[in-house]
Order: sequence, then structure tokens, then C-alpha cells
Amino acid sequence: MFVGRSNELLKLSEMYDSGCFEFAVIYGRRRVGKTTLLQEFIKDKKAIYFLAREVDGMHNLAGFSKSVYAVTAPEHSENSFFSDWERAFDYICNIARDERVVLVIDEYPYLAGGYHPISSILQAHIDTQLRESKLFLVLCGSSMSFMENQVLGYKSPLYGRRTGQFRITPFSFFETLPFYDRLSGTDMATLYGVTGGIPEYLSKLKPEKTVKDNLIDLFLTASGYLYEEPSNLLKQELREPAIYNGIIEAIAGGASRLNEISTKCGLESNKCAKYIKSLISLGIVKKEHPVTESSTKRSIYLLDDMMFRFWYRFVFPNMGSIVSRLGDELYEHVVEKGISAYMGLVFEEICKQYLLGEARRGALPFFIGNVGKWWGNNPTEKRQDEIDIMTYRENSALFCECKWTNAPMDIETFNSLKAKSELFHYVNKWFWLFSKTGFTNRLRLEAESHSNVRLIAFDDMLLSHFE
Repeated sequence: MFVGRSNELLKLSEMYDSGCFEFAVIYGRRRVGKTTLLQEFIKDKKAIYFLAREVDGMHNLAGFSKSVYAVTAPEHSENSFFSDWERAFDYICNIARDERVVLVIDEYPYLAGGYHPISSILQAHIDTQLRESKLFLVLCGSSMSFMENQVLGYKSPLYGRRTGQFRITPFSFFETLPFYDRLSGTDMATLYGVTGGIPEYLSKLKPEKTVKDNLIDLFLTASGYLYEEPSNLLKQELREPAIYNGIIEAIAGGASRLNEISTKCGLESNKCAKYIKSLISLGIVKKEHPVTESSTKRSIYLLDDMMFRFWYRFVFPNMGSIVSRLGDELYEHVVEKGISAYMGLVFEEICKQYLLGEARRGALPFFIGNVGKWWGNNPTEKRQDEIDIMTYRENSALFCECKWTNAPMDIETFNSLKAKSELFHYVNKWFWLFSKTGFTNRLRLEAESHSNVRLIAFDDMLLSHFE
């Protein structure tokens, strides 16, 4: 069953229907569903699909020849090969001169890595022949840094030729709901929090099983699909996985500033920063600063990939127990006790997604600007304060608190958020309070007396999505 990606499919279809030469660049981290999206798009079209491999240019040319002839001349597909890439693209140009054809080159970084001139050859054919053809060219890749720098970047021979680009990101929480619609809302949020919305991981879930059984099967068993997934991804993407593993472990352990991370890893700050930049390009780590600031002086580093975050918190420190087949006991004594605290950041992300959804519906009190977390000094109380979600524009600001606890949110949370808002001198202020479990009567009565306060229970967020 193909789920989601309706916006991407719509845009690709619009490009296809133009009938003119189109060149789409599609990229995103591994397992995010790029190939599945492309297969869905081309299933009813005349399309040549080629998956490049980590081999030299001649071996990839042989595979490319087979893929091309299988669609355009099946009787020759087994024993006909192009002598070089120039002739291969000449052939494509002739085929696409009068007929709409889609050409997908998947894992393009492998092709370019094994045969460096390929981008220049492709650029020359685009400029001299393909622009006047009916070809729909798609280059797809999992190496985001390569695709951004060597395909989309200013120094790339292909710079300026693309007519569309798609960075494929993990599903939002609300986009994942069709994967496990038999479960409770809390269970669905938990599974989103450990898979990070990656379609490949979501497809491994068994909706008929409990959260406990799914997590044990995937993570807490030595043969589980995700038991070694972070290690495997690092080995696939990076040349020095041990160093990157140390950096991720340091961040997962609470080191958030560059000097803290470099000290824990025994690296010079400049060198550590380069490694972190690579992890950011892969979507594993993110760099954050208070939402009201553009300066990087107070920037911190966090794990952006939820699966990595869960793995380094619960799997990595307990691999001995997992190998000893103590997955059930590990879940009971470690995961079950710690999952609520772990879900705090996940729930903040879900609330942010809900907020942006409301903005798209025009349901916010003002047109919002950047959305994110704020932290900083409270000079009155002489302490560091934090606001889970904040957005602002001109004289208006919206402050949000998110609580993933089993106890209903009480009025003290609202009073605390209101006090923090006094650190800012916006004329118009709104307060949205998000709660997993709901709200006490005291807080409900208080909210009813303020037109600028909104209480949003997690169940209400789910209901509004299905309306």
C-alpha cells in the first residue's frame, strides 16, 4: 500500500503534464521512501528506471544499457550495450524527441562517484539536445551533501538546469497515522517517536502487536531489523564511522555545545565541527538557537533523527542485555520506565506540527514567523528559563507549553508560561497549552476567562486531523 507523498506526486504529475523537458532532483536520507515515491509516479508511464551501484563507470553503463533497452527495444535488452555514455544519452535524446519518456537514475552519487565526467556529459546533452526534447529526467540520491553540492550546487556542471527539486523528509506524525490506525493515540505517538516517521521503519511495524512487542521485535532483539540500524547507516554514509559514533554518543549523553562535544570525543573544535556538519547534512544532528535570535553564539546541537535518539538512549547502553536475550526484561525495567520522559521532545515536535497545520488552515491569531524553542536568562528570577514552542511577528507572539504526562495539566503551568512571557514586550500575546492527558477544572475555568488562551488535549489533536 502506498501512503502519503500526495504533494510530491501532484508536483511531479504537473511537471510530467507540461510535455516539455523537465529535470527533477530528488534527495533525502536512506529509508525515507524516495524510490517508493518514484516507483509510484512512473507505474503508468513509459519510464526507464536505472539503479546505479557502487561500481566503475563501465559496469554502470552496462546496467544502464539493459534498463534502457528493456523499455525501448526489449528484443535487444540482453545483448546490446552502449559503447560509452555519450552514445547512451544520444540514444535517449532520439527516443525522447517526439515521445514523452521518463528517465530515472536512482542513487546518482554512486554513478558519479564511479565515473566523474558523467555530470559534464549530462550537462552538455541538456544544453544541446535535451532542452528541446520531451524527456522527463530524474536524478535521485541518498547522499544529501553530494546532491546539494555536486548536483544542485553552484560549482556543479548541472547547476541551473533543474526545473524542480524535492528534498524528501520523514513523515510528520499525522502522516504516519494510516500505518497503525488500530492503535490508541498514545501508542501511535510512541511508535512515531521511535521510528521518526521513516516509511521503511514504519512498514516493519505489526499493527496487531502491542507497542512493547513491536519495540522488542525491532530494537531489543539481536536479530531485530533496527538493532544495528544506526551503525549500518553510519558505515554506509561515512568513512570514519567510529568517530561519528563517538560524537553522536556524546550528544545523546547530554553534550550540546561544540566545546563539550569535542572535549568528550578528544577532538579539536574545528575538526569536530566538520564531522558535526556531515551529521547535520545526513539529518542525524541538528543545530538550534533560541527562536528569537539569529546569532549562533548560543547554538546547541541535538539529535534530530528520532530513531537515533531512541537507539542511543535505550539500545546502545544495553546491547549486552539484548545479546543475552533479555529484551523483555530490558523493556520492563528500562524502556517502559523511561519512555514517558523520552516522549517529551517527541510531543513538542508533534505539537509544532499541529501548530503549523493550524497555520495552513488560517486558524492562528496572526500570520506566524519562525517556530521553535526559546531559552535564555531570566534577570528577575536570576535563572535560565525555557519555552517549549514560540512564534512571533511584529507586535504579536504565541507561547506554547507541551506536557506528555499522565496527570492533567494544572493552572500552575499556565501561570508559569505567562510569567515567562513577561520577558518579552509584545503587545499581543496568546497562550496555547498542549497536554497528553487533558486539563484540571481549575485550568479550564481560568482559560475560559481569557480569550487569548487555548487548551489542546492530545485526543483533540487527533480528532481534528480526522475531521
